[in-house]
Amino acid sequence: MREYLPILIVGAIIATFSTAFILAYAFMKNKKEAIGFDRNMKDTEIIKRLFKYARPHYKSFILVLLIMLLSIAYDLISPMFVGYIEELIKQDFELKPLFIAVGLYAGILVVSMAASYVQAIILQKTGQKILSAMRMDIFAHIESLSHDQLNQMPVGKLVTRVTNDTNAISMMFTHILVTMVKNVFVIVGILGAMLLLNYALTLMVLCFVPFVVLFTIIFRKFSRKAYRKVKDGTTDINTYLSENLSGIKITQIFNREDQKMEDFLEKSNTLCKAKQNQIFVFGIFRPMVYMLYISSVLCLFYLGGRGVIKDITMFGQAMNSGTVITFYLYISRFFNPIQALAEQFNFLQNAFASAEKIFTVLDMEPQVVDEEDAIELDEIKGEIEFRDVWFAYKEGEWVLKGISFHVEPMQTVALVGATGSGKSTILSLICRNYDIQKGQILIDGIDIKHIKKSSLRRHFGQMLQDVFLFSGTIRSNIVLREESYTEEEIIQACKYVNADAFINKLEAGLDEVVRERGNNFSAGQRQLLSFARTIIHKPSVMILDEATANIDTETELLIQDSLEKMKNIGTMLIVAHRLSTIQHADNIILLSDGQILEQGSHQELLHQKGRYHQLYMLQYSKEQLKQRT
Repeated sequence: MREYLPILIVGAIIATFSTAFILAYAFMKNKKEAIGFDRNMKDTEIIKRLFKYARPHYKSFILVLLIMLLSIAYDLISPMFVGYIEELIKQDFELKPLFIAVGLYAGILVVSMAASYVQAIILQKTGQKILSAMRMDIFAHIESLSHDQLNQMPVGKLVTRVTNDTNAISMMFTHILVTMVKNVFVIVGILGAMLLLNYALTLMVLCFVPFVVLFTIIFRKFSRKAYRKVKDGTTDINTYLSENLSGIKITQIFNREDQKMEDFLEKSNTLCKAKQNQIFVFGIFRPMVYMLYISSVLCLFYLGGRGVIKDITMFGQAMNSGTVITFYLYISRFFNPIQALAEQFNFLQNAFASAEKIFTVLDMEPQVVDEEDAIELDEIKGEIEFRDVWFAYKEGEWVLKGISFHVEPMQTVALVGATGSGKSTILSLICRNYDIQKGQILIDGIDIKHIKKSSLRRHFGQMLQDVFLFSGTIRSNIVLREESYTEEEIIQACKYVNADAFINKLEAGLDEVVRERGNNFSAGQRQLLSFARTIIHKPSVMILDEATANIDTETELLIQDSLEKMKNIGTMLIVAHRLSTIQHADNIILLSDGQILEQGSHQELLHQKGRYHQLYMLQYSKEQLKQRT
């Protein structure tokens, strides 16, 4: 019994650690709701959906698997060569057999390295194709979401989904999965080789496998929770940065740098703790596997050494030094893939956590969709009709209440009223940025729900108060990177809206660089560029939402002149607070609390001496007072 005491000690140590891990796993399983451990999507479902992206490239993966067989030959055969060389040295030594053995060993190594290189190249190319397809899908899906859905999701979160999360999935296809398959092949191949060499020592090694499986299962639960927290922390950081870097001028104006720094530090510390927990989980698991490896080596040397020294057999299997050395190398190659599997499994959990977040976005059903038999409109006259339209952003909180009005083609209609009366909402509904709950909106007598969104919006030109310019040039912002417009068409559009006056003064003209959000241009210049962008696309209906707000008087005169010219292009809908800018509109609709209070021409409404008359006189008095002062 004393002879087996070392083995019993090793077994007792392993049993102690196993018991501790099982108790920790049981505690986590029972308390998963209390500690916030959630599980929204099964691994099998994630894998099934991910492989839809890999299926078109199955030939590349099959080729990689075939090449992999060559790359693992070194792991399977090299220990036998080392054992063979050991036996050659012990016997009558001759150089020729040694040179042959070393030459074969080197040849196998070269083939394995070349195969690994080719395998890596194929995988990287394939992985980038999969990554590109996934990014295109998620970006296209985000574009299909309604304004309401986009308003609910922070921009930083969407950026994280398209960039960080897709990169994690790319790592899975380019490295993790294939390496895991390779390691499985290596483990199975080594087990087969060991069984052929000495099944008694192989059985001894297999005694440690159940503990490896046990540790892996327990590690899987802890690592998934840790990775989920890291992903959430990363998303929070990106979201916070996206919002606060965009609004950093406000932070500086109100001297809130210290407060914002404290908020950022708090989120950074949260992510730091999540990373530390992740490292802690992995830092426990890998040493445990290494402990099993060392224990198996100790048992090998103890049992194998006794067998060689005392010429003892195990289950009828004889021992020699070559067998012990070969088994030592095989055990190393057996546990190395297992330890690597732990790291790869860690990355796999990262990829699954990223995939789950991506699929959460992809599973969002767009609220505004085309009907199956939706039609294309080659052209529209510009007739618009609202029939008893009711709309609410939130259920039960009506923004529009039974709105009805009619706009003839080529008419100019102005919407006025207090903030929150529903003016901008009407413009958004015409473009079908949202779907109404009750009533009908008709374009040329056709319900807009029967028209494809892309076709409907192609005939609309929107000019908003907050003009958005993309990074690039003035030219690219006017044509929106379409190549079908000639230089003459671009110049004519700029002249038509009086934008040529300031463009001609720029050193690069139309090719002047536009910085982020167009912050190197004034509000008026950005507005004129938005007019040119709208005109060049030749819309049938033009929508202006406070397009003359927050600009200087000189620029306003240019814009007013542009508006007069644009009336000849098509139907025009204008939202304005300055009543002096809409006096020449064909129809003015005054809204109050989501309902039409008054409508008619400027003179008709003044003659009625109602609410419009009160607003106009109030603004007129203010303007007179400004002129006097």
